[in-house]
Amino acid sequence: MLIGAVAVLLAGCANTIAGSATWTGATLQKVALNAADFPPGVHYDRIHDVPGQPDGAGSPPSMLSKPEGCANALTNVIAQSAERGPGSATKYAVSYNGARILMTVLSWHLDMGKLEAVANRCERFEAFFDPFAEGIPITTTRLTGVDEGALAYQQTMQLNGDPSSVYMAFQNVGSMSMFGIAFPTPNPTIDVKASLPQTFLDVVATQAAKMRST
Repeated sequence: MLIGAVAVLLAGCANTIAGSATWTGATLQKVALNAADFPPGVHYDRIHDVPGQPDGAGSPPSMLSKPEGCANALTNVIAQSAERGPGSATKYAVSYNGARILMTVLSWHLDMGKLEAVANRCERFEAFFDPFAEGIPITTTRLTGVDEGALAYQQTMQLNGDPSSVYMAFQNVGSMSMFGIAFPTPNPTIDVKASLPQTFLDVVATQAAKMRST
């Protein structure tokens, strides 16, 4: 599904500014939110790549879909424009009672036009576990409440009549970009509660603000 975008967790390259060597990864580490940026009690974890591991390694294969390609459409757009190598991305996860949010900050720009186009094309589609299975209806709905130029979506699957949603956001900020995905995940061991999509959109806005100010 379009939620396969979370599988695209990437790495980067080096850059030189004003005559002094500057590792892009150091900039990303500086601009990424850290544990101190969240309320006490929220669980924060940095995600580290395995060197040489391809994009999406360990993830389940993409499902079939109708229209074709909707099951992994956003993943493909991000992968097509990706820069790879040490330092091109930094990733972290935050967990609340009610949400697990995965964020990726990138040293390069996302193709926002293509992301919007495939989200529109796949506004309604069916996914299939196998060619002979009954289709699972999925809708992709644009969310408001993000910065101008940013994209945010709620994607809802109807499995046996039971709706299940995830939330996604994409944004270019200066010379960098970010994308995130949020899953509704109850966790009573965490005191801080989340309300989706608002908590997710708040994290996205805070991350964008830090990228602009750092």
